[in-house]
Amino acid sequence: MPDSTIRRTVLRRVVLGSALASLLGVSTSSCGYTLAGRGTFLPEYIETIGIPMFENNTPVFEVEQLLTQEVRSSFIARGSYRVQADASGADAVLSGVISEITILPASFSADQQASRYVFTLTARISFVDQTTNEVIWDNPALVYSDEYDVAGAGNVGDVSTFFGQRSNAVERVATDFATTVVSSILEAF
Repeated sequence: MPDSTIRRTVLRRVVLGSALASLLGVSTSSCGYTLAGRGTFLPEYIETIGIPMFENNTPVFEVEQLLTQEVRSSFIARGSYRVQADASGADAVLSGVISEITILPASFSADQQASRYVFTLTARISFVDQTTNEVIWDNPALVYSDEYDVAGAGNVGDVSTFFGQRSNAVERVATDFATTVVSSILEAF
């Protein structure tokens, strides 16, 4: 078989394969499925979401600011919603109350110093349609946890290391918390 015949055969197969793939893509494009993390089950008239500062009923300073900001950022990243810091004029309002934060040792070093901690946050979250005054999504006891190691375990004198790592754990929990809350609301879980 000459080279030109082989090239034409290969070219026909490539074109036929591309056409078949395009046809398959068009035929399945209206099947109702969306990519995870991109769908929404909210009513179409919800365009503006009010997310006031969460209430903090714990002794952990400023955690409500971090959680609220992460939830706002997650909503903004997920679509065409306008997010505002107050409820007035919003189509829907997401409110939250941080009810408990615990920090417990999870493991100990050879000299019985805590070397790993579990950070657990519990919050009450509610998402309300302001037009119908219906609760679209809520969870009265949303629990998130993260573990972190204490660098230099056994060196009790370096308190800044402990609190620095706790701050990192709080940031990780806030990011995971926000992503899950927003996904749960938008994807009706």
